[in-house]
This record gives sequence, structure tokens and C-alpha cells, in this order.
Amino acid sequence: MNKLRELFSDTLVYGISSVLARFINYLLVPFYTDVFNPAKYGIVGLIYAAIAFLNVLFTFGMESAYLRYAENREEASNIFKTLQLSLLGFATFLCAVLWLAMPTLLPLFNLTPDTSGIFLMMLGILWFDTLSIVPMAELRLVRRSYLFATLKMMHVIINLALNFYLILGLNFGIEAVFISNLIASMLMTLIVWAFTSDLLKGEWDSKWVKTAFEFGWPFVPSGIGYAINEMLDRFLLNNMDPANAERLYGMGTTPEDVVGIYNACYKMAVFMLLLVQMYRMAWQPFFMRHAADKNSSVLFGQAFIWFNGFSAMLFLAVALFKEQIVAIQVPILNVQLINEGYWAGLEIIPFLLLAYWFHGWYINFSSGIFIKEKTKSLYKITLLGAGITVVANLIMIPIFGMVGSAIATLMSYSTMAIVLGVYSQKVMDVPFKMPETFLLMIVLATAVFSEPMLIGYLESMVLSKGLILLIGISATVIYLRKLIITEDF
Repeated sequence: MNKLRELFSDTLVYGISSVLARFINYLLVPFYTDVFNPAKYGIVGLIYAAIAFLNVLFTFGMESAYLRYAENREEASNIFKTLQLSLLGFATFLCAVLWLAMPTLLPLFNLTPDTSGIFLMMLGILWFDTLSIVPMAELRLVRRSYLFATLKMMHVIINLALNFYLILGLNFGIEAVFISNLIASMLMTLIVWAFTSDLLKGEWDSKWVKTAFEFGWPFVPSGIGYAINEMLDRFLLNNMDPANAERLYGMGTTPEDVVGIYNACYKMAVFMLLLVQMYRMAWQPFFMRHAADKNSSVLFGQAFIWFNGFSAMLFLAVALFKEQIVAIQVPILNVQLINEGYWAGLEIIPFLLLAYWFHGWYINFSSGIFIKEKTKSLYKITLLGAGITVVANLIMIPIFGMVGSAIATLMSYSTMAIVLGVYSQKVMDVPFKMPETFLLMIVLATAVFSEPMLIGYLESMVLSKGLILLIGISATVIYLRKLIITEDF
């Protein structure tokens, strides 16, 4: 258990900082939904969807490549300098290409030439974020987790403070959202450069460009597939038939409104995404450090089981009490966590929580793929998921609207996780206990989705939620007691 405590310790450091950062950043959701109408907030969602997609092209898998090869500290400075200079040139080139294509791209974001400054700020955010990727990976690799966490917190606090100042103090519109992010990204990048500047004393070595490219390129189609899974739904909802938008959500509701509502309620899935991300931050360096251990497969299997125990409790809490959570009054701002005008999308939340839970499976199963350097399989699996996302959205959005998009996301992530899990077992045999874990997920999902039926039968919301909570906690405790190994290994 000592090695698992190491993983939990790093996860806790990343987790506390991420929880605080996400919590502070989440204050922007009630703020935005209070000051912007759904159509305006939809533009914010579209721009950040594009940033998520383009980040994949800009970084080109170099974060993962650096974590893989800079473990060799004798070559770390050479790898660092080579990759950083490569990203500098590549990011600058891509920004120039997108700037030239700007007149064609503006309508995709519901922007006009008068608001093209938002597009230019998007490019600036991408450029600075790309050039912080390798330095921030270095902090993770050498376990400078407190510095990593501090920089992430700083980014969020600056972003938050500037949003409030520009919107409330200077009466800026949605431009303030991107000005704030750009300044925060620029400052964080400059500071992390200062902390890792010694590594720039290394030598440019073209062999590392080739090596990193060969390792990292599969992450590009894989990342594009991931971005499609995450963000394409906003663009497809934005282009849904206006008649369907009114049929599903009432007269006067436009596709632009639907995107804004969907984007706001999607934020509730951040609780599960946060758990997955903070675990991933600690997990990738952890499994590389312990890859050669005698009992590494047992260690990795136990880590997966603990991850699912925490995921189960989180899913149960957020999915079961979503209506109560969004109605929470935010102190000082004196607004609800999500404005009532956006509550039409709350039904998507359980589907998205399950989707991110499956994404956590995918993160765990990738360990053997990294260790055995079989990363070329990742892009095939992710593109499979992307294909499911596209087809399922096109079929279900006209019928179910936002719920159709959420179900498409769940179908995609579950398929990717299961396919990677089967393949990873062939590469590296790890006792992940997938059937038992899948059964746990089915029990909790069935309990949550049966709530309307239980309320009708018991004629009490309190009793229904209490019964579902009891079932979920009991199932999780039984799962952990059956599968957790208590002795050290």
C-alpha cells in the first residue's frame, strides 16, 4: 500500500489545487449565466470548444513524449530545449495560418468582423498555453507538484479577478472573458519559463525531434478524436433545426440558446472530470516510475479499483442531487450556481458523469500502452469514438436535442474505454476487474435513473433519494471490500 499512498499523495496535491482552482473558476458559471443571455454564452462555449480542439494540433503530443523520455535526466535538458523550440516554431506557424483563414472561420463561432478581436485573443491563448506545456510537464515529472498547483491556482485567480473587474467595473461584454484568459495564460507561461529556464542550457538535438514525433504523433488523431467527443456537440446543436429547438424547449428558443443552456449544464459534469484530471496528473508519472516493479500489474489494478470507488460516490452525489446543487446561492454574487433560465438542460448531467467515469477507465487502461510504447493504437480507438459521436449526434439531436448529445458522449466514451481495456490486457496483463466494476456502474446508474419512478411509487422525494443513496453506498462498499487487497506489495 505504500506505493498507492504515493499515488494518493500526489493525487491529493493536484486534487486540492484543482478542486480549489475549479471551484474558483466555477464561480464564473453563475456569473456568466447571470450577466449573459444563452445566445451570448453560447459564443463562449463555441470558442472554448475550438480551443480544446486546436490545442491538440498545437501541442502535437509533446507533453506525453516529454514525460516518456525526460525520465532520463541526463538527456532531460536536451529534450526540453529541442521540444520547446520546436513547439515555438510550430505554434507560431499555426497561428499565422488561422489568422489568414479568419474571415472564413468567423461565422462558425457566431462572430462578425466587428468581434474578430475575440478570434485573435483565442489565437493568443493557444500560443501561450502551447509554450507552457513542456515546462509544466517538467514540474510534474520531477514531482514539483506544489509549484505546479500554485501556478494553476494563480492562473485561475487572475482570470477570475479580471473577469469581475472588466465586466462589473468597466462594463465590458463577452470580450472580457477572453482578455482575462489571455492575460492569465501569458503570466503563467512567463513564470513557468523562469522556473525551468536552466533546462534551456541543453543542446538542440534533432534526433529528439524525430523520437518525440514518432511517439507523439498518434496523440494528434487521438486528441482530435477526443476533442470531437468533447466539443463537436456544441457546433452540431448550434446548427440544429430551429423548429426542433422550439418543439423541444419552447417557443422562441433558438439553436444559439440551446448551445448556451447545454454549455452551462455541461459544467456540472466538471465534478467527475475534475476527479479524472487530477488522477491523471498523478497517474502518468506514477505508472512510469513503477513500470519495472515486480508487482506493478497488481499495483495498477488496485489503483483502478480505488479510482472507481471514489468515482461511484461522486456520480451518486452529483447525479442524485443535481437540482439542489444548481439552486445553491453563491455568496457575495447573490446568484444561483446556474441561473434558472438554463435549467432545461439538467437532464444531461447523469449521462455526462457516466461518460467521464468511463474516461477515467480509459486513463487507467493507457498505462500498459505507454509502458510498452504501443501508442499507435490510441488514435484508432479514439477515432472510433469520434465516429460514434458524429453519427449518434446527427441521429439523436433532431429527436432528443441536448439529451441526444449527452447520450452520444456516453456511447463514445464507454466504447473507447472498453475497447482499450480489452486491447491493453493483451499488451500488459493487469487485474482491472472490469466485469465487477461494470456491474457497480450499472447498479448505480439504474438506481439514479429510476428516481422518477420511485418518487411516483413512494410519493416522497426525500424517501426516494434516501433509498437510492443507500443502494449506491452499499454497492460501493461491497465492491471495495471484495476487491481491495490489504497487504503491502
